[in-house]
Amino acid sequence: MNHNTVASFATAPMWAGFIVFVLFMLALDLFVFGGRKAHRVKVKEALAWVIAWLCLALAFAGLLWWYLNDTLGAAVAQTKTLEFLAGYLIEQSLSVDNMFVFVMIFGYFAVPPELQRRVLLYGVLGAIVMRAAMILGGVWLVSQFTWLLYVFGAFLVFTGIKMLIVDDDEPDLSQNPLLRWLRGHLRMTTEFHGEHFFIVRDGVRWATPMLLVLIVIEASDVIFAVDSIPAIFAVTTDPFIVFTSNIFAIMGLRALYFLLADMADRFYLLKYGLAIVLVFIGGKMLAAPWFHLPIQWSLAIVGIIIFGAVGLSLLCSPKEEKKEKS
Repeated sequence: MNHNTVASFATAPMWAGFIVFVLFMLALDLFVFGGRKAHRVKVKEALAWVIAWLCLALAFAGLLWWYLNDTLGAAVAQTKTLEFLAGYLIEQSLSVDNMFVFVMIFGYFAVPPELQRRVLLYGVLGAIVMRAAMILGGVWLVSQFTWLLYVFGAFLVFTGIKMLIVDDDEPDLSQNPLLRWLRGHLRMTTEFHGEHFFIVRDGVRWATPMLLVLIVIEASDVIFAVDSIPAIFAVTTDPFIVFTSNIFAIMGLRALYFLLADMADRFYLLKYGLAIVLVFIGGKMLAAPWFHLPIQWSLAIVGIIIFGAVGLSLLCSPKEEKKEKS
């Protein structure tokens, strides 16, 4: 971890170009490939988007290396490219936790499968804006107060250990203070009206349950960003690397949800893998003054933990685990 990497190599046109690229891809998804009509995202379509976003992330890493190798030299190109890949893997891994929350939210509100795609797309747009603000704020704070990196590290270790030892029950959304407040202050229909967030009845505007779904999804992303953004500071504090790796992870997550939502219960050990990743990243941040772990090793260790948790989840079913405990 290099505390002096807050200044970014990225120019204003690079920032603008990346944002235009993301908006272009979202527009393609919304208006071209997915069409304007509500529809259920099938496994084939979801898999195509997962592969597309993975390939785009790898292509971005290749372009990044090519540009930096040509302008700043091979050493900088290798370092920054590895920082992006490590950041992308960390953010993608931690954002998988969001997938389980999406399953819970859609289940609680009984959102029909054909209505889930559009609300997640708007959720992604909101997440991009919020992540951008939080990343820029976090980078500024770290540049002013370097000791915050150790606070982030301690927070990640604490969060990871808590995930390992506390058996979290699924939260009861009916008792969620935000939902209770919204239901008490909005005119709310009891049924969905397609993908509409509001409808007008007899000249009066009513909110639909779809608005509540969107707000809860946005709120959940803020909560998860509190873990995921500090985690990438273990790899880099370059705002361009932090932002691009976060956005690629968010964009890929939506497709991953539609691919794996029906199998979410199968990945029951992934929670523990993510917890170990948080402890590892937090420990790395805390040990930075005395021990430097090369980025490629960090990338390899995180990958082994995540893929190991996924593999063990698929090999050992939850039912078999319960039988062994009884």
